[in-house]
Amino acid sequence: MSVTVVLGSQWGDEGKGKLVDILAADADVCARCAGGNNAGHTIVAPVGPQGTRTTFAFHLLPSGLVNPKCVGLIGSGVVVHVPSFFAELDALQGQGLDCTNRLFISDRAHLVFDFHQIVDGLKEVELGGSSIGTTKKGIGPAYSAKASRSGLRVHHLFDHATFAEKFRKVVEGRFKRYGHFEYDTEGEIVRYKALAERLKPYVIDSVVYMHQALSTGKRVLVEGANALMLDIDFGTYPFVTSSSTTIGGVCTGLGIPPKLIGTTIGVIKAYTTRVGGGPFPTEQLNDIGVHLQEVGREFGVTTGRRRRCGWLDLVVMKHSCLINGYDSLNLTKLDILDDLEEIKVAVKYLVDEKELPGFPADLGVLARVDVVYVTLPGWKTSITSATTFEELPDNCKKYVGFIEEFLGVPIEWVGVGPGRESMLKKERRKLQ
Repeated sequence: MSVTVVLGSQWGDEGKGKLVDILAADADVCARCAGGNNAGHTIVAPVGPQGTRTTFAFHLLPSGLVNPKCVGLIGSGVVVHVPSFFAELDALQGQGLDCTNRLFISDRAHLVFDFHQIVDGLKEVELGGSSIGTTKKGIGPAYSAKASRSGLRVHHLFDHATFAEKFRKVVEGRFKRYGHFEYDTEGEIVRYKALAERLKPYVIDSVVYMHQALSTGKRVLVEGANALMLDIDFGTYPFVTSSSTTIGGVCTGLGIPPKLIGTTIGVIKAYTTRVGGGPFPTEQLNDIGVHLQEVGREFGVTTGRRRRCGWLDLVVMKHSCLINGYDSLNLTKLDILDDLEEIKVAVKYLVDEKELPGFPADLGVLARVDVVYVTLPGWKTSITSATTFEELPDNCKKYVGFIEEFLGVPIEWVGVGPGRESMLKKERRKLQ
């Protein structure tokens, strides 16, 4: 099988970008299948003849582009804000990353417009106290338009007269729904005529491209956006994103059958974080939460928002493993726990002293859970200089082992620092 998939297994921000960067060194194609420029992946990589350490911030473009031999593909399941596409591309090129002739976008991908971003903000205001806490990037309204069959896709840009007619109709519909907000419809139509010309060389039939790549033995890496607990179906609805962030979203977002997926890797942070609103059973609104936030540099790549922090939640992870069927896990940011005397891990949810069989759909039930923790000893020493898993302190290895045994999924990669060289490859052991 030629397809390897990397997915976020918690509420996002697990550090998927670094593993994608490492795996992309051996990939021919790196594809995005869902989400939009609401994603945020930070990659630290050497660039140029001097190998200058450079920090790249990816939002919409596949972060596998850091490998100069890897092709980036934005699939049909992604929603694309074209001005942001070019802003990000120009920024990467300005940092010395040449993406010429190796970045493509599906002609079936839906478009995000500035009016979607305005509507995103208006919807949040409308929700008031129960706001979702979106990134205001227009992702939700774009997916809503897609689901209601009123969206515009990339291919629509290339018949300007038809595009202009459809665009006016869609904007008029938003005015009727939200009142007449300030928006230059005709100015946007002119702007997109120029953008369409610039975009044209990047646009392909991604289904044909993907299957040709696979049939000729190309190695394809799929980079998930957001994470399982933000999935529209299986996450903490309605405090979720608007797309399928699961393994199922890989098939629907790229047009490939499940049988072509060879390996699925879940990325799990050594503790738990989330942004925006919504329930968070293991959140620590205390010194531990502050420690994880400050030492872990828990600020959003896309929004700069401070992330909420708490202990590792293995109830969430069990739910995640069931749905995505990970072959192995990448445990990240283990070094952030270095200074802690003891470390807690959530292993059960109780309601009225009865254990729940899984992660509840009803947020009212979730608000009532009592979290049962197991307490493990810390290792109280820095692990950032470790170059092999065997070098880690015993208590550190016990923490990793506990997670593996509880989930029944081997941990294959362990992150002990921010750099590419700080990812330890661990022997994948068989678990009962």
